[in-house]
Order: sequence, then C-alpha cells, then structure tokens
Amino acid sequence: QVQLVESGGGSVQAGGSLRLSCAASGATSRIAYIAWFRQAPGKKRQGVAGIAANGHNTYYENSVRGRFTISQDSAKNTVYLQMNNLKPEDTAIYYCAATRLRLLTYAPDEFNFWGQGTQVTVSS
Repeated sequence: QVQLVESGGGSVQAGGSLRLSCAASGATSRIAYIAWFRQAPGKKRQGVAGIAANGHNTYYENSVRGRFTISQDSAKNTVYLQMNNLKPEDTAIYYCAATRLRLLTYAPDEFNFWGQGTQVTVSS
C-alpha cells in the first residue's frame, strides 16, 4: 500500500501563487507516476499534472500549462505542485494520486492510491 498526504492548500487572490506538497510513504518503490487531480463542485475529477517516478516525463493539462510546475524530491518522497498566476477557475479540491501503471491517459480510474485532498480557493 501507498499512503499520500497533501498539504499547502489555502485561499489566495487571482494572480497569486501556492505550492502544494504530496508526501508518499509505504510501498513507494513500485510507484510509476504521481499526479495531481482537482475537482470543483459539480465537476468531474480532472488530472492537471503528473510526473514519472524517475522524473523524466511530465504531463500538464492545457489550462494549467505554463502556470503550474510539477516537481519531485526523491530523497523526501515528496512531489510538489507550484501554482502561479492562479485564476478563480482553479478553485477546487486538489488530490495527489499514485499509480503503478506506465501508460496513462490521466483518467482517475488509472490511479490506485489517493490522498485526502486539500482545498484551493482563488478569489477574483
């Protein structure tokens, strides 16, 4: 099993920045990818960024590309999501997720392990 714990959410004004952290523990050696998803009220859970365990491959959803950066500190088993130039439409609960799969479309059902989520609220 893999345990994921998110932190770093909060409330900011439009144009502001936040950094989310996802600390992984447990059977982390078998993780292939870690990703960040978000879910706004009444909307489907959406993958916004992902990174391979070896750090060589990253993924960004179109609406966040150029504003969000995913990175990892392997020594700390932690993945970060730096979010800059935040917009009100970025408001959502952000979840960290991990998978052992190596071919992904970043659909939620491809990810086996999930954190509890952290709220991000962006006001205009």
